[in-house]
Amino acid sequence: MSLFYPDYFYRRIYEIPTAFFQSMGIRAVLIDVDNTLTTHNNPVPHERVLEWLDCQRRAGIGLLAFSNNYEERVAPFASQLGLGYVACAAKPLPFRLKKALKELGLGPSQAAVVGDQVFTDVLCARLARCTAVLVEPMEPENRGFFVVKRRWEKRVLKHYRPQSWSGEEG
Repeated sequence: MSLFYPDYFYRRIYEIPTAFFQSMGIRAVLIDVDNTLTTHNNPVPHERVLEWLDCQRRAGIGLLAFSNNYEERVAPFASQLGLGYVACAAKPLPFRLKKALKELGLGPSQAAVVGDQVFTDVLCARLARCTAVLVEPMEPENRGFFVVKRRWEKRVLKHYRPQSWSGEEG
């Protein structure tokens, strides 16, 4: 499997069932912020995200905002959601992810990374040997480097076939 292919794909983060994580022994989910939990640089999470986060918490799954964005952006957003966070994560490099897992006392097989970008979120998860879950961006990004990056992501994923989760895995 390509380093750029996610292990799983969902349209939105709030469509990932709690049982998905539980069945694979995932104890923590590291979540990208922009275009995964909310639209780009929006201080308000998507309305369905709050309910989804509560479901994960009730199931005992640890949650951590994991973003390449700056502290000034990530800290207040994570705080309003009651999440710990890592800002300036330097994704796709896996070093901050591995450090976060060590602090949580978890191994890579016990963690999933959920995000909307192949070249940061998916690649970081794969390099750290965590489960990589790709979601569609919450809104299109029509400016600057995002346009180029999204075009390259489409090329990379052209032959990707999502692995389905049946809910029966062990």
